[in-house]
This record gives sequence, structure tokens and C-alpha cells, in this order.
Amino acid sequence: MAILGNIIKGIIEVTDKLKSETNPINAQHEVLKNLLEQAKDTEFGKYYNFSNILKSEDLMANFAKNIPYFDYNKMNSEWWYKLHKGKEDITWPGTPNYFALSSGTTGKKSKRIPVTEAMLEAIQQTGIKQVLALTNFNLPTNFFEKEIMMLGSSTELKEKNNHLEGEISGISASNIPFWFRPYYKPGKEIAEIDDWDTRVHKIAKNAKNWDIGALSGIPSWIELMLQEVINYHKVKNIHEIWPNLQVYTSGGVAFDSYEKSFNALLGKPITIIDTYLASEGFLAFQTRPETSAMQLITDTGIYFEFVPFKPEYIKEDGSLTENAEVKTLAEVELQQEYVLIISTVAGAWRYLIGDTIEFTDVERAEIKITGRTKFFLNVVGSQLSVNKMTDAVKELENYFKIKITEFTLSAKRINGEYNHVWYLGTENTKLNCEEIAEKLDEKLKKANKNYKVARSKALKRVLVTLIKPHVFHDWNDYNKKKGGQVKMERVMGEEKFALWEKFVKENEKE
Repeated sequence: MAILGNIIKGIIEVTDKLKSETNPINAQHEVLKNLLEQAKDTEFGKYYNFSNILKSEDLMANFAKNIPYFDYNKMNSEWWYKLHKGKEDITWPGTPNYFALSSGTTGKKSKRIPVTEAMLEAIQQTGIKQVLALTNFNLPTNFFEKEIMMLGSSTELKEKNNHLEGEISGISASNIPFWFRPYYKPGKEIAEIDDWDTRVHKIAKNAKNWDIGALSGIPSWIELMLQEVINYHKVKNIHEIWPNLQVYTSGGVAFDSYEKSFNALLGKPITIIDTYLASEGFLAFQTRPETSAMQLITDTGIYFEFVPFKPEYIKEDGSLTENAEVKTLAEVELQQEYVLIISTVAGAWRYLIGDTIEFTDVERAEIKITGRTKFFLNVVGSQLSVNKMTDAVKELENYFKIKITEFTLSAKRINGEYNHVWYLGTENTKLNCEEIAEKLDEKLKKANKNYKVARSKALKRVLVTLIKPHVFHDWNDYNKKKGGQVKMERVMGEEKFALWEKFVKENEKE
């Protein structure tokens, strides 16, 4: 009998029953008030007169009226650069001990995002909330005695100018509570290995020594790790090595597009729980099994705002126009995509995180990630968002009975005319590309009226090239972006796409 498991599960269930239900709208008002109170004496707080905003009758409206939108470039060039010069009390009291190096799927170099002690505490509090929510998933008692494989970036952080730098997953793993360490795998020694391939090989070598009950990490890299373990031990699926694997907490991207290829590595179904941990904070997680949507964490140090995802509000570089309308949590609607804006205990203010979301349940504040603002393809009015692209790719998988693990595309000019050029990552590269392009085009026309209009006018053709999935991983490796929080660009500009196509020609192999 799993005595320890019974005790842990019992504590979780009792704690979950005792905690009171949070009203997301009321919680957000309190969070904003607390953020402004704590930061009112910082340079940022004084410049934008937080003290005066706190006196207003409509706190949220006054906040939105007086603080402009910021993306990373604007926030860093106007404010955060001062932190790197050793200054304190800039956008949050004191100075951060950590900076999260964002993998930068679209940027040319890593972003350095402040991670304060208050943010680390907020991430831990959200992690505890997620553990408490496990009681909703009816997991067996013995699950709570198993180990958890967390595949993030290296926990060997780099010291620079009196602070430490690393990806957020590495920072979080290096600060795990003492009581969790016995359950944490691959353990401190392996987790500190900086080279991703070496770290994964060590995991494969030691895999049989661990009783893994849960996995956590970005789907594409988790898949590669599982495949390495399977290949190393010459087994058919991961359950032959970890028979008690029951849960996978996905993160960073929507799991939908990876579902088919991920399931192919399993010997039996497991529970998939989506999470939303970004370099800027732990934003949401799935709280119940009836839906794959995630609940925004509205009471732990992050204030959310939502800009309707409309072409007229999005600049070419993915940032927002100054006049883009904004909604509070009390004002959002279903069936509308929004650009997510956050203000946090790490000193990010009205910050464009770069993701687009859609509400599936407004009362519960449940969302799904639909894409990235910079991955919005609107050349010649096609207005394609990532969720529309992903849905079409999933339909291709079902229609042609294949697995497509990655994809990217661009609007490319050929002989002066625009074409949508797609690269699909699949092992079945011998299929008819013209037939796939025709089916893809058909799916997108049905899903998006703007795309259908564009195809009848300025968008000439849809072209598809099938390549092996390893090319996408090699591309990330080539750009020094392998493992950790790294996500493949779904949409590229013409200049970068030219580099991508050159790389594909030089590196694709059977």
C-alpha cells in the first residue's frame, strides 16, 4: 500500500477543499492596487505618477489611460537598461537577483527579463496551486510517490554584474523548494549540464534508475528526449522504461499540434495538463480534466489586460499601435482573440508578452493560447493566425494519416507575386507535395474568409515542401537555441526565410 502517497494525496485534497474560491475580477483589482502601491516610489512609478492613479475612482481605467503599451525593446531601452548599470528602484523596488534569458523565437539576440524575488515567490505559489489542483484529475494514490522529470534549460546559471542569468526554466529549477528535491529528476548534477545533447544522453543513460510518474517541459524537446531514451534502451515506447508515467505537464506552446507525434511514443494513454510558464512569469495552468483550457492565475502578482487581435492594432514588427483599445477581465468576450498584456511583480508594465489568447470560459478566466503576434501572417490581407495554421496542419495529419511535428512558412515573392511557402516536418517526405498544398489551401479557405479573398486576388499560390523533422531541430541548434524554452518560428519574414531555405538545402539528409 502506498502509505506516503495516501498521506500526500490526503493533504492535497484537504487543502484544496479548505481554500476559498477566487473571484478573478475582484482578485485582479487587488493585484493591480498592490502592484501600484509597491512600485509607486520607483523611477517608473514616479514618472507615471502611480500615487495619483491609486487615488482614482476607476483604478483600472486610469491605469490604462496613463501608462503606454511596452514591448521588450521599448521597456528595455527606456527603463531596464538602467538595471544593467547597477541602478536600483527602476521599475520595481530594489534590483533583481536574476535575469531570464528569453530564447527569442523572433528576436536576433536573447532578451534579458528581470526576475525578482517577488516573482520567484509568485511562481512558487502558482506551482503549489497547480499541485493542489491535481486532486481534480482523479490520479491514483501511488502517483504522489513517483518522481518528476523536468526538462528545461540548464540550472547552471551565469554570473554577470552581481546577478545570475539563465532561462526561466533553469532559474525556477535552481530555486525549487527543499521538500520537492527528492522527487525532482534528472537531479542537480545532470540539470546543470549546459549542452543539451549531452544532458539528454545522460538522462537516457540513467533513465532505468528512476521511477518517473510525470514529465514537464516544451513538447518538441520532451519528444526528442523520450525518443533518445527509447533508442538508447532499444524499446518500443517510453512505458517500457517508465511504466508508472501517468502525467505530462506541457508548456510554452499549445499541445494540440504535437499530440499525434507525442502519443506515438507512449505505451498507454496519460493525462495531459497544459501550463503557461513564460520568461515573464507563470501565467496559467489547466485546473480540471473536462477541458484543455488553462485558468489565468489572477491573484498572484500578475495583472492582465487584453487587446482585441485586429490587424489595425498590430504593427509590422508585432508591437501594438498607441490607439489599440484594451479590455479588462470584466470586459472580455468569447470567440475573440486577444493580445495578452501583463503588469507584474518583476517590474513589467503594460507589457506585450507576444502571445495571443482566446477565452473558453470567461467566468472561470480560462484561456487557450492561439499564437504569437509576430507569427501573424497578414501579407496581402490573408490575416492568418497561428491557431488557424495549426488547425489546418492537424487536418492534414488526419487526412493523409501522417505525423507533422513542426512547420514554418513565409509569404515569399516569386516573379513579383506573393506565395505562401510552407515547410512541413514529417518522416513521410515522399508524399505528393502538390496534393498536400491543395488540401492545405482548401482547409484555410474554409477557416478564414480573409484568406479566401486574398487567394482570389494578390496571393498567387500555396507551395509545400516536406522535410525531415530533424532539420527544424538542427536549425535551432545552428542558431544556438536548442532545448529549454525554445520554440520554432511558425512564420518568418522574407529575409530570415531566405536563410532558412539555404539552411534546409545544405542540411537536409535522409
